[in-house]
Amino acid sequence: MSLCIAIAATVLTIPATSFSLSWVHSVEKIEWREEWAVTRAGLELRQASVKGSGAGMEPGEGAVLDDGWWRWEPSLAPIPDLRLAASGATSGGWTLCHAGGCMTLGAAPGEESILSACTADTKPVDPSP
Repeated sequence: MSLCIAIAATVLTIPATSFSLSWVHSVEKIEWREEWAVTRAGLELRQASVKGSGAGMEPGEGAVLDDGWWRWEPSLAPIPDLRLAASGATSGGWTLCHAGGCMTLGAAPGEESILSACTADTKPVDPSP
């Protein structure tokens, strides 16, 4: 399996079966992290963590406090894609990390990124000019 990331008219293919996303909440300024799996059924949220709590930052059911982070395993069905849209209200975008490294998504206001499991009919576009 691979992760496909659509940004504007470009599709990046990342050879990864798992990835993490982290960002800072726009109001509470608290870091949030999620661990995702790329599966044939779609993207599966495996673990969520939040460094504190506040408006819109409440830890999920069964959360455990571990080294200053509330961690829990959400029980949600896989989703076909994850859409990230930058509001401009935060100091940066999302940090996506996988075994090969990290990248920033949505650093500019209005920039949308769509994450999905790559399928046989996905045609990656070469991002080089």
